[in-house]
Amino acid sequence: MQLNGSEIVVECLKEQGVDTVFGYPGGTILNIYDALYKHSDEIRHVLTSHEQGAAHAADGYARATGRVGVCMATSGPGATNLVTGIATAYMDSVPLVAITANVNLPLLGKDTFQEIDIAGVTMPITKHSFIVKNVNDLAPTIRKAFRIARGGRPGPVLVDITKDVTAAVTEYTREEIDQTMKRTVKASEDQIDEAIRCMKEAKKPFIYLGGGAISSDACEEVAKFAELLDAPVCDTLMGKGAFDGHSRRYTGMIGMHGTKASNLGVSQCDLLVALGARFSDRVIGNPKKFAEGAKIIHIDIDAAEINKNIRVTTGLIGDLKAILTKINEKLEQQDHADWMATVSELKTRYPLKYDNTNLSCPYVIETIDEVTKGEAIITTDVGQHQMWAAQYYGYTKPRTFLSSGGLGTMGYGLGACIGAQVGQPDKICINIAGDGCFRMNMQELATASRYNIPIVQVVINNHVLGMVRQWQTLFYGKRYSQTVLNDSVDFCKVAEGLGCAAIRVTKKEEVKDAIEKAIAMKAPVLVECIIPEDDKVFPMVPAGAPIADVFDGDDI
Repeated sequence: MQLNGSEIVVECLKEQGVDTVFGYPGGTILNIYDALYKHSDEIRHVLTSHEQGAAHAADGYARATGRVGVCMATSGPGATNLVTGIATAYMDSVPLVAITANVNLPLLGKDTFQEIDIAGVTMPITKHSFIVKNVNDLAPTIRKAFRIARGGRPGPVLVDITKDVTAAVTEYTREEIDQTMKRTVKASEDQIDEAIRCMKEAKKPFIYLGGGAISSDACEEVAKFAELLDAPVCDTLMGKGAFDGHSRRYTGMIGMHGTKASNLGVSQCDLLVALGARFSDRVIGNPKKFAEGAKIIHIDIDAAEINKNIRVTTGLIGDLKAILTKINEKLEQQDHADWMATVSELKTRYPLKYDNTNLSCPYVIETIDEVTKGEAIITTDVGQHQMWAAQYYGYTKPRTFLSSGGLGTMGYGLGACIGAQVGQPDKICINIAGDGCFRMNMQELATASRYNIPIVQVVINNHVLGMVRQWQTLFYGKRYSQTVLNDSVDFCKVAEGLGCAAIRVTKKEEVKDAIEKAIAMKAPVLVECIIPEDDKVFPMVPAGAPIADVFDGDDI
């Protein structure tokens, strides 16, 4: 059938099973929005308050559902406003397709109004960036974009379309798209057997779990592997929920704000098995001192990650679920009772703890965990509250902790929470933000109120940029340069002005009722919790130090 480019865009989205698009219209993308209007009964469009909010919402939708998230923006500043969200998705391997429109083909390269080479701008932060200049290339390009976004190590893809292409007419034939995950394994049987030999020889194995376990849907295989290897398990920020946080094997997060049990345990192990993790600097600290007495097995779908940050004994390249399935079939039951007892003693000796005399963020997180029975989707912004949310909520399922891990994007959480709630409407979705982060994109409360998206926005308000202040306290002689936010901004009034309900909490005994009331409203609600300005996230490892140098408030 003969269709114009805009109609082809919509038909290709329908081919991919897209039911929701997040975006903001403008001049060059008007034709596509006109086509979306005609298909509004098939594809829901969520109008955000800012293009960055659209990118974060598409990201949150993708993380919560496992499907490809889609966002749209017009040319020039509309497109560049997507960049931070695209980079966030790239760093955390989130499947995303960003569709932008550009000026007419004859006007490209002439500094035309709102012209920008967005494909060039986003080249370093996407798996691929396309610009479509011929309507005959449009459908194949969109199909390829989705294939790239979800294939292998997932990530964002940008498709930029000149406006004249969105109006041009060509023949369109619908295709049936196979959306099943292709599970490739490049590791040989000999390499897998060598890894298993190392596992059998180990006396003190430890499993280090990353976000790849979630991307690969390998959580059941991970749990079986942990039992077979008889090993403790730690996770990264991105790996939260991939392993049951209440399991006796679970030791908590590893790294800069990881538990002492995880950091000391990994430092003492003789075999470290890294599953879908990238050995981030925030995890390994000093690379020369990281697990220096251990053999390291690294399983990852991306060959570029093997030996990138840490030299490993054996690297197995391929889909984690597929490789673990092979290992679980071959690995005999191991017995490391003494080692498990040692790690258990570390957990007992060094539990997570905080000052329970005042209202604090850990108390708020634990209360949210209690009220939601650990079943909510938790999104966060970046900083102290992010670390507390990772430490004190008991994640038991994948795709329930959504946070900007690699890029550390302040302002990520609210848009992501909106996207998660749209993608998982039956789930309770709660965003936890600090007052500094919330200021970045708080206008997205208007998006939530416009569509009555029932998210709960918790603002942990200490009137400072908490994590930066913590560093200034510990390492900069308490010189609080530009980190005090003790101004007259009233977040409850802001929320009400943007069409949301608001509750302010100043005492511990008010927290549970506030959270229960906010959830029961089934509408967008802000809960502001006032905490002391000098609460600190512990444990902590100084930047660049060995993770065995982990310390807490008692050590200070």
